[in-house]
Amino acid sequence: MKCDVCQNGEASIFLTEIVQGKMKKANLCPVCAKAKDVEQSGFGLVEALGLATTPELDMAPAGTKCPICGFSQTDFKKTGRFGCSHCYDVFGDLLAPMLKSMHKGSQHIGKKPADFERLAEQERKLETLRTDLESAVKAEEYERAATLRDQLRQMELGPLA
Repeated sequence: MKCDVCQNGEASIFLTEIVQGKMKKANLCPVCAKAKDVEQSGFGLVEALGLATTPELDMAPAGTKCPICGFSQTDFKKTGRFGCSHCYDVFGDLLAPMLKSMHKGSQHIGKKPADFERLAEQERKLETLRTDLESAVKAEEYERAATLRDQLRQMELGPLA
């Protein structure tokens, strides 16, 4: 990402300011940040949560880097963020214990759409019918297979058929 001021340097300092409910963002290279007296505090999510020296982060081999962006676990410890989406795959084993310590769990257990359970149950029934139909055909039980086929078609077409 290019610097918003000089448009030449690579931005490494990202500022966000909220004034009267409006958010303003600035991406600065180190040269422009220094010229504007913006200090890089090094404050990050990892430090804020007191996780900067977790054993999980120190367990990874020192040379572990993301093959896409080159980010290392040292970079993550400093900034509290990853360089790209691929970093989550590379450092996933390190991230899971940290997330588990921050949250109640690592799996979403919140609300589901109203029709989710009904649709999931219908999909399970369809899969069972398909499996039974295949078994009936293999066993040459053609009358049973025809009945299962009709039930399957009826369910696939829905209540309007």
